[in-house]
Amino acid sequence: MSSSVSDLQSKLAGFSTCEISDALIKLGSPHGGHIPDMSMLSPADQSTRLCGPAYTVQMVLGSNKDAPKLSAHFVDTVPHGSVVVINAPDRVKNAVWGGLMTAGAKSRGALGVVIAGRCRDLAEHREASFPVFARGHSTLGQSPFTRPSEVNVPVAIRSPDVSDEDFPPVRVEPGDWVIADEDGVVCVPAAKAEEVIGLAAKGREVDALCMEDIKAGKGVQASFKKHRGK
Repeated sequence: MSSSVSDLQSKLAGFSTCEISDALIKLGSPHGGHIPDMSMLSPADQSTRLCGPAYTVQMVLGSNKDAPKLSAHFVDTVPHGSVVVINAPDRVKNAVWGGLMTAGAKSRGALGVVIAGRCRDLAEHREASFPVFARGHSTLGQSPFTRPSEVNVPVAIRSPDVSDEDFPPVRVEPGDWVIADEDGVVCVPAAKAEEVIGLAAKGREVDALCMEDIKAGKGVQASFKKHRGK
C-alpha cells in the first residue's frame, strides 16, 4: 500500500538533501535531483529545512511579447503547504521575488520559495522567518526585466554555466517534492518518493557504519570497501 502524502512528506523531511541526491543517483538520475547554485538566503538560522510539493512559476524576459500572460498574480494562487519554485531566464540581474511576495505567500500558507534566479529585500524575508533559496540577490525588481508567464507547468531548470550535456536540466513537475537545507535544493519526482525514502534510509545506515569505523582509525578506503562494497 502506498504511503499517504503527509507520510511521504514527513519521511522525506527527515533526510538531508545529500542523502536524497545519493538515493536518486542510485535510481539512475543523471543529476541526483540537484537544482544547482542555490543558497539559503533566509531565514538567518541555517538549520532551517524545507520540504513540500512544488508550485511552479515560469518567468520570461520582459521583452518577450509572445509568451502567455497570467490573469492573476502568481502569489495569489499559491496553494497552502506548497513550495514555490520559480524558473527565471538565465543570467538576468534583477530579482523575481521580494518582500511583498513573501508576505503574500506566507499569508496563503506557503512553506517557502526556491528561485532559479535572484530575490531582493533580504531583511524582510528574514524578519518574516520565511525560507528563501536563490542563486543570488539584487536591488532590482521584476519590471521591466522579467515577468511571470505560466504557473503549475513543468519547468526545466538549467545550470547557467554548464552545458546540458555535462549537467542535464532538472525537470520540476507541479507536485514533485522539493527538499532544501543548508547544502542546497533537490527535487524528487512524485512517483519516485517511496523508492527514494527506502534507498536514503539504507544509505544512512551504511554511512553510519562507515563513520564508526573511520573514527576508530580503520581508514576511509577500508571502511568504504567493507560497508559500501567499493
